[in-house]
Amino acid sequence: MSKKSSVHEAGSRPRIAVEHGPVEPSAGRATATPARVPATRSAAPPRRRIRRDWAGWWFVGPFMLVFALVFLAPLFYAIYLSLFRETLMGGNSFVGVANYAQALADPKFWGAMARVAAFLLVQVPIMLLLALFAALALDSARLRWVPFYRLSIFLPYAVPGVVAVMIWGYMYGSQFGLVADLNHFFGVELPSPLASNLILVSIGNIVTWEFVGYNMLIFFSALKSVPQELYEAAEIDGAGTFRTIFSIKLPSIRGALVIATVFSVIGSFQLFNEPSILQTLAPNSIPSYYTPNLYAFNLSFAGSQFNYAAAIAIISGVITMVVAYLVQLGGEKKGAGA
Repeated sequence: MSKKSSVHEAGSRPRIAVEHGPVEPSAGRATATPARVPATRSAAPPRRRIRRDWAGWWFVGPFMLVFALVFLAPLFYAIYLSLFRETLMGGNSFVGVANYAQALADPKFWGAMARVAAFLLVQVPIMLLLALFAALALDSARLRWVPFYRLSIFLPYAVPGVVAVMIWGYMYGSQFGLVADLNHFFGVELPSPLASNLILVSIGNIVTWEFVGYNMLIFFSALKSVPQELYEAAEIDGAGTFRTIFSIKLPSIRGALVIATVFSVIGSFQLFNEPSILQTLAPNSIPSYYTPNLYAFNLSFAGSQFNYAAAIAIISGVITMVVAYLVQLGGEKKGAGA
């Protein structure tokens, strides 16, 4: 082979390797690895895409602003107030957790908390059972004029709480209201609902009358979301009314039951309107520390003890949050085990 042809073959090998792929190196001969071309960075997203990503904040922003102003700001300010105390000599001075220590040792606060706990343990189950019974009755398909009954049961919830308490307070009056009229008509002396031994029961009756319709609507809406196939399967299996209720309806609305219970627990710890208004009718039965919220209100606006009232409010809020969380956690565990 001539020198020209060997040079030509040597020069043609790289061109073949580029066109048909890499050539495996022969033994004892080093090969050069082709240099990698650095990857080019992706172009910056267009300005229109950035505007579209931020568009959601225009919808969330107003809510976050209102949430910060009406919830976070008062909460942090209450915590700030609870760390100070107004003194005669030094003015408003920092005392740390002294207000919390005083509240935890205050018998009036724990008496109010025990009163609310007793109210919760008695009133909430009765109210939820009545609401559940009403919802099951409306969902039974055996009751006529369901919209009329549903609206009638829900209507007390539409009455403002202050107006409802004033109506029932007038009815409770043993000197001027319905009880007085019954005493005069029958010539008897009925026990006064505003007496100290019955005032908590009277408040529970008002709260139950107000919120049975609200909880009934929650349960009734949950019952309407139960798949119809479950009822058809139960009918084929020959399940009766009570078997259908306990095996299909109640397990299907467990989430609604938990939500209604949590809301009722929170509402019980926030009891304020009823004792505050009835206090004017029965001042000897409802002291200024009847409930935690009423106690904090009177400390703040009647006693000018803003710092101590803030500590009472913070402790009440923490206890309410813990109890509501335990109730929700218990309901979820029962639902998972079922």
